Amino acid sequence: MDLHGKVALVLGAIKGIGKGIGLALAMRGVKVALNYFDWEEALDGLKKEFAATGQEHLIIQTNLLEVDKIPDLIGRVIEKYGRLDILVNNIERGGWPVVHGAYVPEQWDLEMQTTLRAKRWIFESALPHLKATGDGIAINLSSIAALVGRSGPAGMVFNEGYAAANRGISLLTETWARMGAPGVRVNEIMLGLVETRHAQKTRGWDLLTADQKRALLDHTLLQRTGTIDDVVKTVLFIIKDAPFMTGSVLRLDGGYVLGGEKVAEMPKGVL
Repeated sequence: MDLHGKVALVLGAIKGIGKGIGLALAMRGVKVALNYFDWEEALDGLKKEFAATGQEHLIIQTNLLEVDKIPDLIGRVIEKYGRLDILVNNIERGGWPVVHGAYVPEQWDLEMQTTLRAKRWIFESALPHLKATGDGIAINLSSIAALVGRSGPAGMVFNEGYAAANRGISLLTETWARMGAPGVRVNEIMLGLVETRHAQKTRGWDLLTADQKRALLDHTLLQRTGTIDDVVKTVLFIIKDAPFMTGSVLRLDGGYVLGGEKVAEMPKGVL
């Protein structure tokens, strides 16, 4: 896909992965609408970095938990640019057990509303416009919490509510791929421990002991956490180089899910 002149909406764009994806698209000629709600202290930096790209962009503050405001968000993108080609559904809230301790109902509800519900209403509002382009793309960002839950070394990182919400995303990805076909491709990137999500640049990471951090890396086949650039490259691959891919879940976790089981040395056998 030639990205020049396309229009993308990137959620959770104020910092970290969302901002990295937005900048990468802008530098490739995409007109990017960037949605954020909190982390207001990072707004000036966001504005400066996107101004430096020289590419037309739009920054919108919307609380996506208030689902009645979502059609207005999509409407502002369409009013500004007349189309929507790419949706990067990057919004989540994951409570760390090591940070929040035992669950309370409010924490559970917030994770469901943010990680799962908001994505659904965003997609519903965006779908007609993605279809109108004839070659629309939606990418859901999720987590390997959907597979491992609150278990093993990740038990300090993933709550079961967050895990349940992320498992729900995979169901939505498959359903939306059916709804969007043939004009809209819908895929999912299931993230492991990435520097700004459940890793070094988060508050929870500093609350882990050295042994707990080591256990997480020992469980990861590549022996490191992911970077924003790792995620950006995967997003660009789906958008630019995977025109026959839809309804798929790409696990970008450095081998964390596989890492708990080692391959034993081949026995000599008896024959």
